[in-house]
Amino acid sequence: MELKHILLAKSLGAYINTLSLTHPEKALELAYRFFSNPRVGKLVPHKLPSILQNISRQTFKHSEYDFNTYIWKGNEKVILLVHGWESNASRWEKMLPYLQKSGSTIVAIDGPAHGLTTGTEFNVPVYADFIQIAVEKFKPQTLIGHSIGGAACLYYQYKYQNEGLQKMVILGAPSELKTLTGNYFKLIGLNAKTIELMENYFVTRFNFRPEEFSGSLFAGDIQTNGIIAHDVDDTVVAFTEGEKIAQSWKNARFIQTEGLGHSMHGEELYSEISEFLFGAE
Repeated sequence: MELKHILLAKSLGAYINTLSLTHPEKALELAYRFFSNPRVGKLVPHKLPSILQNISRQTFKHSEYDFNTYIWKGNEKVILLVHGWESNASRWEKMLPYLQKSGSTIVAIDGPAHGLTTGTEFNVPVYADFIQIAVEKFKPQTLIGHSIGGAACLYYQYKYQNEGLQKMVILGAPSELKTLTGNYFKLIGLNAKTIELMENYFVTRFNFRPEEFSGSLFAGDIQTNGIIAHDVDDTVVAFTEGEKIAQSWKNARFIQTEGLGHSMHGEELYSEISEFLFGAE
């Protein structure tokens, strides 16, 4: 992160800490907003990336969100793609040709407050509900998630226990919400009072504490066959996060990559994933 961004984050934290002494509710509102509101990743309909143009789109309603899906039509086999933080469905452009070789129908979601989906707040429980709505409509046999989208896939399968889901692929996903919140608290330098406000808010809003929301915990309850891939050079989500998930998910194979970073775009990796998904067909 550039120095100017670090200084800006620290200034924000200092302001929130000062505000917490006199207006704790406002301090909490600001702290959570900057934690949950993506800065980039939005799209506009008349300026879509080329990969998202001239294909079918369908919009669904969930709570205050209108969430968008893109459909590359193929056969009755369906693969559902779930992107990560500050991204959108266009991130699958490099992987798409490998999936389309199978003739499968490919469906990609724009997550909460990303792509063409409405809203300003992103959270994993809502993303998992998006996945469930898409599953009910498109009936995918395969689920692929990148980064926090991978975490949403794990939580989805833990929550909904979809027996029709045959395979899952999780790329560069974080495991522990406690780690994500801890990194955020450290980045902007929140004081103990504001941290307590944030952690209590998770209990009130989502009915769990950060330490209870764990990909490794969710994976231990998943019976679906899977692949977990993580790069040793990932500077966004630590490699150890992938290892934690792999240690708990008994029916998944762990793939360690090098040089792909957090994006996880690589011909060799995509070939391995294709073999896992389609090799027996």
